[in-house]
Amino acid sequence: MDQAARSQSAAPAEAAPRPGAPGAAASGAAASGAAASGAGATGAGASGAGTPPAFLPSDVDPTVFDEAFLRRLERLAILVKRPIRGGLKGGRRSVKRGQSVEFADYRDYSLGDDLRQLDWNVYARLEKLFVKLFIEEEDLSVTFLVDASASMAHGEPDKLVFAKRATAALGYIALASEDRVTVSALSGRVARRRSALRGSGRAFRLLADLSAIGVSDGPTDLVAACRHAAAQLTGRGVVVLVSDLLDPAADRALRDLAGTGADLIVLHVLASDEVEPTVAGDLRLVDAETGATVDVTLDLAARERYTARVNAWRDELAALAAKRRIAYVPLTSDQPLTDLIFAELRRRAVLG
Repeated sequence: MDQAARSQSAAPAEAAPRPGAPGAAASGAAASGAAASGAGATGAGASGAGTPPAFLPSDVDPTVFDEAFLRRLERLAILVKRPIRGGLKGGRRSVKRGQSVEFADYRDYSLGDDLRQLDWNVYARLEKLFVKLFIEEEDLSVTFLVDASASMAHGEPDKLVFAKRATAALGYIALASEDRVTVSALSGRVARRRSALRGSGRAFRLLADLSAIGVSDGPTDLVAACRHAAAQLTGRGVVVLVSDLLDPAADRALRDLAGTGADLIVLHVLASDEVEPTVAGDLRLVDAETGATVDVTLDLAARERYTARVNAWRDELAALAAKRRIAYVPLTSDQPLTDLIFAELRRRAVLG
């Protein structure tokens, strides 16, 4: 049984992983024909002045971004592993000292210091001048790297739509925390970066940026695209990579991003039939990016071997993540968004 390669039209599609990815033998065989489009991304809006922004309904899920869901998102924050050095005033503890209500330490008085920061109670006891230091609160830079390679068009919902929805939810959490949010689409050998956003009132713009991301034509070099994205980073902050990692050098891409010093979060998204294929028989798999084909015969034993290889691959990535202090989260594109945000990511200490 032959199956046509996925395209950006509505033609039936199959998910053939990039050459060299574990399990390339069977993931495409389970395809059901889903094409990604910018219109599939969840929409967002903001109401009048003084009214909290609300996401508009979408064809993917008309209720997931209702106002009650947004209020729950606003109670969360993206957790960071270390104090940050941001730019603008915000709600994050910084490595710098500044002005806030939270006391940090003392230091000796130096000529020119603000006399208002002297601790006169200490002077009365020790007859020595000390300046009070306080925690400086700054904003956090959160960069989302969304894989827009052709293989992301597979699944129900397709992986790219899932990536957009997850990024929308996490991005809204960051905006509500007064963090700076940037979205970059990984396609070809580059990361196409959008303008940085700040404040929950920019939810409309965030969703517009996500809606504009479509599946790329031709092959994507994940390592080159991630290196381009790393070169665009300003400061450490947090980097969130949402990808199927179907690239033979995906581990190198993770190492490169971790090497930037940012807190790296990897949402590893696969279609459910890429984890456990359900089809059987004689099949022709077509690579979604290169058009290369391979003929396979899938019986029960072959499917079991394939699933074992996929699980072993995920375990290898998890082991690499543990060594590099990466938050690695394996997912499938049919996982409910509420489970991801309020259960899985909180359990893994990504959100709190």
